[in-house]
Amino acid sequence: MRMVQHPPIKKCVEQVRAADGLELSVEVRNPDGSPTLLFAHGFGQTRGAWRGTAAALAQAGYRCVSFDSRGHGESGRVPLGDYHMEQFVGDLRLLAHAELRKPILVGASMGGLLGLVIAGEVDPDAFRALVLVDITPRWETAGVERILAFMQAHPDGFASYDEAAEAIAKYLPHRAERKSADQLRPLLREGADGRLRWHWDPALLGGDLVRESERYQPRLMAAAAKVRVPVLLLSGGRSDVVSRDNVDEFLRLVPHAEHVELPRATHMVAGDANDAFTREIARFVETLAAPDRRDAVSA
Repeated sequence: MRMVQHPPIKKCVEQVRAADGLELSVEVRNPDGSPTLLFAHGFGQTRGAWRGTAAALAQAGYRCVSFDSRGHGESGRVPLGDYHMEQFVGDLRLLAHAELRKPILVGASMGGLLGLVIAGEVDPDAFRALVLVDITPRWETAGVERILAFMQAHPDGFASYDEAAEAIAKYLPHRAERKSADQLRPLLREGADGRLRWHWDPALLGGDLVRESERYQPRLMAAAAKVRVPVLLLSGGRSDVVSRDNVDEFLRLVPHAEHVELPRATHMVAGDANDAFTREIARFVETLAAPDRRDAVSA
């Protein structure tokens, strides 16, 4: 990573209107930095999943853009809970084209799959490069089912932040640090009954992103095979979502991709090994060719 001293980093949060009018909560760190990194989180996460990495890379001189996907965090929820993949694809593509410089996508899990669909099928010129965080077009069903079981486990919410912290500690027993109330506050909403519930729209769990997720695998594999931009796959050595077989299959589909395994990380790579994760992104970005303005690329 570039160890250059910069003035205090500016940060702003703004609301961006999606094609259907829904508002997305977008956070920009170091607005004048370059190149641009666009971070897309996983299902059930928020832009807060990138906080440590985005802060470090913004300090290193990059423009870092992260956002809450629809139905997550501070972004709007779809009326009647009618969520489908094309909405998420459209949102990410819109944010990519809102950037003056073609962004490098850093996508975890769901965010990485959306990036593959865009780069390989919908809009090959949307991104300058892809960083896929523990996700491949085919995944291990048991690992995904474990994530969904956690998301579905507390429909009535929690009586306190301590109770929520205990639930996370049981779900992520390998992490020594217990979540504080301050860390949990952005992840929970207080209902009219005083109970604390997770930030995501419960309707997401009944949508086709969950019910039909494996049906998308042939489409994702076909898209991956058509990706032509540089790709870095960062996988967790202890992941139960992406196996070595999944990685090998992906590298056959995308032979120009680079793969780095972070041995101590689970599927939650950014949270488990943030320093190593951040260093790998910086190293990869610095290997990319210099021109990144949209007009230069399209000329």
